[in-house]
Amino acid sequence: MTYQLVFTEAYSRRASKWLRRHPGAELQYLKTLQLLELNPFHPSLRLHALSGRLQGLHSVSINLSFRITLEFLVIDNEILLINVGDHEAVYRG
Repeated sequence: MTYQLVFTEAYSRRASKWLRRHPGAELQYLKTLQLLELNPFHPSLRLHALSGRLQGLHSVSINLSFRITLEFLVIDNEILLINVGDHEAVYRG
């Protein structure tokens, strides 16, 4: 089963800005997106639900430093991407 990644305008702007600041992470970022589409439960993504004010969202790891927060809609097999960045920026919202 494959999932559909949903890129909002806001996410695309954030991702573009993040990629300009971190060009060395681009390949890892693209690999994360591909894996997320194929199998969001793959252990290397470390998919987990968030709590507190980010309750209802999930997070996956790009690497040890960077994360993507997302809304994971299992019913529609859609993954709505919310934010990308380092731990502090992503969890700050």
